Amino acid sequence: MCELLALSANTPTDIRFSFHGLRLRGGSTSDHADGWGLASFDPDGQGLHLYREDAPAAFSPVAAAVAALDLKAHCTIAHIRKATRGVVALENCHPFHRRWRGQEWVFAHNGDLQSLPPLEGEHRPIGQTDSETAFCWILQELERLEVAPEDEAGLFEALVACSDRLAGEGIFNSLVSNGAWLFAYAGTKLHRVTRRAPFGLVRLADDDLSVDFAAVTQPSDVVTILSTEPLTAEETWQPLQVGEAILLKAGEIVRQRPGRGE
Repeated sequence: MCELLALSANTPTDIRFSFHGLRLRGGSTSDHADGWGLASFDPDGQGLHLYREDAPAAFSPVAAAVAALDLKAHCTIAHIRKATRGVVALENCHPFHRRWRGQEWVFAHNGDLQSLPPLEGEHRPIGQTDSETAFCWILQELERLEVAPEDEAGLFEALVACSDRLAGEGIFNSLVSNGAWLFAYAGTKLHRVTRRAPFGLVRLADDDLSVDFAAVTQPSDVVTILSTEPLTAEETWQPLQVGEAILLKAGEIVRQRPGRGE
């Protein structure tokens, strides 16, 4: 299957360090070599940078170039793919993007869904993955429930309900963001770490690369990283419980549905 990565921060923050570690798992330190993608929201809320490629991220000059970009954002989502449904093709690479109610939404999924509810609305998949179909169904459900984009509580409850429904069809770990908040759901496996003062030296698990965050941050900075598997060797990553859902804003959990503790 695939691996997920996301960032939520209270100040515009780049994801270069974490994405460098993730992309090595795209064919070098792991076998997620069927494509990659990264979506980074402009911190002023005016745009979205979306990069995708149907090539192994570990050996891709494009992925290396994206890993070097200073894409500062409050929310970023990245993904490396190991295909289970759909051929290796650009249209099947995550994150997927749709415009909903005047907002840019992105979605990434790790898992495999055996069946999916029918699509009846305007949102239709471009590729052949169960993941993109699931995203279209989630947007269809939000329309059916008449959830307002500004209703944070309503959106969270609706996304939790949709995620529970999809998790009943197989393996469903997912990330959704509109740039203002980041929603994460752990059907089976997802980890998080929050970095705040006092900051220190952090080393990647997949490469001999480290960063002294004390030298590149302010004392007030808060950054939460989500990843399928921990990306660093010396930090304490907290696993999300099975069925746990969280909504992050500015690096902090603002809404949470506890999991089953499995």
